[in-house]
Amino acid sequence: MDFTDQRLSYEKGVLDQQSVPDSPFELLNAWMSEAIEQNVQEPYAMSLATCGADNKPSVRIVLLREITDTGIVFYTNYESAKGQDIAENPNAEVLFFWHELERQIRISGSIAKIDANKSAAYFQKRPHDSQVGAWVSQPQSGEVANREVMEETFSQLQQEYPENLPVPTPEFWGGYEITIEEIEFWQGRANRMHDRIVYVQEDDSKANPSGWTTKRLLP
Repeated sequence: MDFTDQRLSYEKGVLDQQSVPDSPFELLNAWMSEAIEQNVQEPYAMSLATCGADNKPSVRIVLLREITDTGIVFYTNYESAKGQDIAENPNAEVLFFWHELERQIRISGSIAKIDANKSAAYFQKRPHDSQVGAWVSQPQSGEVANREVMEETFSQLQQEYPENLPVPTPEFWGGYEITIEEIEFWQGRANRMHDRIVYVQEDDSKANPSGWTTKRLLP
């Protein structure tokens, strides 16, 4: 298939370096809120890229679950392929792409497990069958003979933990926080003259109390 003649002109917005806030978190929250208000489907879905000791990058979709004062949080199986990558190389990058708004956000930084109590509190907020499903997916990314094996395990666990009983939080499951070190906001523009503003974290100083500097990148 040839897609060389397929293209769109992006003309829905503008991103001006002179008007962006001092802190990227203000803009991140504003863009996320706008995506929710505009009914972007799962605006918190993000592509997570990791790279382990084998130097082979790997990417998959995960769901953002919190924006903190220092970074972003998602939850997963610690023994998954991504968990192994993170254990070997605690750096990661994520990408949000909202086609409806013609926007992207790229975030990169160091990554670490969050407090186990916080992970457990979130796990207990999940739907009951999603909690059960977390136990089925062990080890996540591991090979399984067929779907019937998964379904049988799921059914057995539903009987072991009916709706009226709490599902224990697995030790192999929990949250990671990516501490943001660099974040790029991308607004599509006509003629491929896209706006790209990147925030880079620096040490706080009297000259730069926010701890962030911005620069414009060529599209």
